[in-house]
Amino acid sequence: MTQPKIALVTGGGTGIGKAIATALAREGYALVISGRRLAVLEEAAAAIAAETGADVRAIAADVGDPASVASLFAGIEAAFGRLDLLVNNAGMGARAVPMEELSFDEWSSVLAANLTGPFLCTREAMRMMKAQSPRGGRIINNGSISAQTPRPFSAPYTATKHAITGLTKSTALDGRPFDIACGQIDIGNAASDMTARMSGGVLQANGETRPEPTIDVTHVARAVVYMASLPLDANVLTMTVMATQMPLVGRG
Repeated sequence: MTQPKIALVTGGGTGIGKAIATALAREGYALVISGRRLAVLEEAAAAIAAETGADVRAIAADVGDPASVASLFAGIEAAFGRLDLLVNNAGMGARAVPMEELSFDEWSSVLAANLTGPFLCTREAMRMMKAQSPRGGRIINNGSISAQTPRPFSAPYTATKHAITGLTKSTALDGRPFDIACGQIDIGNAASDMTARMSGGVLQANGETRPEPTIDVTHVARAVVYMASLPLDANVLTMTVMATQMPLVGRG
């Protein structure tokens, strides 16, 4: 019997992360989903397992804390002995206020979740993927449309997501000799709790507030499954999946 591939999805208990985890489970992956709230994770893991029949484990972790991330990966190694796919999805935003009104604590919290977290998880994944047999694996980073273009009053989120692009490219380069592929998916307006406010209006660069279209999160999940399905000698370095009519390209 062929052993299933093993995937970790951070922020996997809700929204985009849960949709990605569900789609991977349907493709035969065994899964670990992580996040800060164990009860939410356990509920999601049970639902995904019931729907797909997959082996889904819930491990609570704070991706911004090195000890917590080390414990998460130790748990994966103990349970499965390897890791084939890491999806760095966990993240958060800050209040949409002028930059001078943001506190250092708010800045630091976003930095920890959105940049330090993916770095710490990537570092642990690289260690496992280099040492395991067969060697190698894949890392997919959730970059967000904000990795390309900011919204007003989004300096912490935008800065971290731009930085994810650099982390993605560095990981792709440094992983190359070890059969470790790394790519980035930039998501525009996938329907989730984070985008629920968009139907009521979002501040635009010209100062107007307008509602924005969203897309079903399953489209994002299908895109991640495609990226993950490639053999390790092929890689989607960057992909953008967005609502067609959202104000990104052109001048709004």
